Amino acid sequence: MDMKIAEEDGSSMNFNVACIQNCATDNQDETLLDAESLVRDAHKAGADLICLPEFFGFLNVGENGIEVAPCQVHRHPAVSAFKDLAYQLKTWILLGSIAHIDPHGNNRNRSVLIASNGEIITHYDKIHMFDVNLPNGEIYRESDVFVPGEEAVVADTPWAKLGLTVCYDLRFPYLYRTLAHAGADIITVPAAFARTTGKAHWHVLLRSRAIETGCYIVAPCQYGQHGKAKTYGHSLIVDPWGVVLADGGEERGFIQAEIDLSNVAKARHMVPALEHDRNYAPPANVRLHRKAS
Repeated sequence: MDMKIAEEDGSSMNFNVACIQNCATDNQDETLLDAESLVRDAHKAGADLICLPEFFGFLNVGENGIEVAPCQVHRHPAVSAFKDLAYQLKTWILLGSIAHIDPHGNNRNRSVLIASNGEIITHYDKIHMFDVNLPNGEIYRESDVFVPGEEAVVADTPWAKLGLTVCYDLRFPYLYRTLAHAGADIITVPAAFARTTGKAHWHVLLRSRAIETGCYIVAPCQYGQHGKAKTYGHSLIVDPWGVVLADGGEERGFIQAEIDLSNVAKARHMVPALEHDRNYAPPANVRLHRKAS
């Protein structure tokens, strides 16, 4: 897997991170204003890095599938608005994801990291597409709308190295392992996680990724109804030992926690699993042994 690392000078220290939990609709102007209001509230509460969910600015699921208002990044209303807001508040902001149109005309589910000077530091295009048929009849085909990304991303911030993922990536632990080996101390998981799967898997998967990597996991998730779909909420901040520091429940607002980076080193010292990774050959010929009848 290719790895891209975005560099910015800075030193590690304790800092505060917030997850915004909003309910995006097909009214982009109103949705962005609501998200901006929540970001301002989180900033007033002392957050240094504020993370928004996947498709935080526009989301609707109708008869023809997912609707996300794709637009080129440099023209996207969410990007321009939150670049200005980051500069105004002198705060780092992660746009959990927007629908970006690339130079070839393909849609990308893109996470965008904005520094406190209002400049884009890096971006990450979601690698794993959510194409599933759920038992209750819900059908999702993200690959009908997007092409997948091709490289993992770790960015330097003033506090720590930040690994970027999006939603369904959560089910692919080798991506998180790759980010941790590349130096990530914190991994973000902005999501619009379906309520059906969220009730069963959201908490356990996020805690597992934290434990496996020894990283902080910061996971802002949308809540509520978006046309035919319903998202789970429960934005989470999880420490490297797998302890949930904050849970957003299923309502509008934000959660916040202090990130103590010494806990990353402590967790990895107590269980040095990253150091114990070994290369091995994949299974070759798998034979089934059946009992004689």
